[in-house]
Amino acid sequence: MLINGHRKFMLKILLAGGGTAGHVNPALAIAEIIKDKHPDTQFCFAGTPDGLEAAIVPKEGYDFKPIKIKGFQRKLSLENIKRNIKAMGYLAISGHRSRQIIKEFNPDIVIGTGGYVSGPIVRTAAKMGIRTVIHEANAFPGVTTKILSKYVDKVMLTVKETAKYLDSNVKYTVTGLPVRKGFGGISKQQARERLGLPQNEICILSTGGSLGARVINEAVAKLFKWYQQNNIKINHIHSYGKYQGYKDYPNTLRSDGVDLNDKRIRLSEYVDMPVCMAAADLVISRCGANSLTELEAIGRGSILIPSPNVAENHQYYNGMVLDKAGAGICIEQKDFSAEWLINKIEELYNNREMLEALSDNAKKLYISDTPERVYGVLSPLIAGVIINSNSD
Repeated sequence: MLINGHRKFMLKILLAGGGTAGHVNPALAIAEIIKDKHPDTQFCFAGTPDGLEAAIVPKEGYDFKPIKIKGFQRKLSLENIKRNIKAMGYLAISGHRSRQIIKEFNPDIVIGTGGYVSGPIVRTAAKMGIRTVIHEANAFPGVTTKILSKYVDKVMLTVKETAKYLDSNVKYTVTGLPVRKGFGGISKQQARERLGLPQNEICILSTGGSLGARVINEAVAKLFKWYQQNNIKINHIHSYGKYQGYKDYPNTLRSDGVDLNDKRIRLSEYVDMPVCMAAADLVISRCGANSLTELEAIGRGSILIPSPNVAENHQYYNGMVLDKAGAGICIEQKDFSAEWLINKIEELYNNREMLEALSDNAKKLYISDTPERVYGVLSPLIAGVIINSNSD
């Protein structure tokens, strides 16, 4: 495009990441960081057609290009053999599809935020001589990150602990993880006023994520009974998730003798997470990277139960970063029980200083200038693109 005889430069960024919110949300956040500096930037997202990204990205107003790719199953079973055969088929054509997407969009920079889809897109872009960047959200990097880190121009990490699992020659920048807007933007007092919660009583938020977690749901049910049987003055917000098997969760609680008319108990499939987390003194949660960064942003102590059903047990490594810093209490699911949870809540209920220390230490972990750090990594690449564009 020519304006007053000069070509108007429009930056074009291709982002690749998906499968879970832990890969999609950072990509959307990075896009926002770039848009703040370069409002006219054109974005395109590559992701799996059946992943979370296929629904979220178009709703955010971005172009979406599907690419079929799946991970390999390590446990030997007939069903997994079938899945691996299909995964091999997708892998065989992923290079061609990646080149197709890249040629159609013609990006200046390609950024991968994790998930299997990042692999072929970012690797193909690097081979084509396009500037490439990856961001690893988890403390323990996935196979895709370990491979790509050797070929890309820039590597961004959420925490420094990740670096020890990468090749020693990899140059990286610890940027933290961009969080969704709204976290840290409301005080505990304001959040409790909005929710109609008392200011002088402990409040706990528990969640297993958008789909819920059976082990957390079952433990919280017994925790509710313990509150009511012992007249424990704790306000508790619980998000049980939208998984089909949890639709009858409220009825199950009633049949177990939990009084859901108790004003201290708030139960729903989904909650306004920024507000509810701000209102809480303690959060019971899985250990997804996004969730943990949100805890740090608001400064909330936590009890963390890593999901054992994730690649390379990465949630455990995420949780242990907070545990070692005295910002959370991380317990593996095999060791977790309702009895353990009740004992731990009773301990914290009777030791407010310990509860406050968890929150204080969580806040200390938060990297508050993540947007500036992310743009600091990207800006030399963007500047190089602009210089080359002006010289054309």
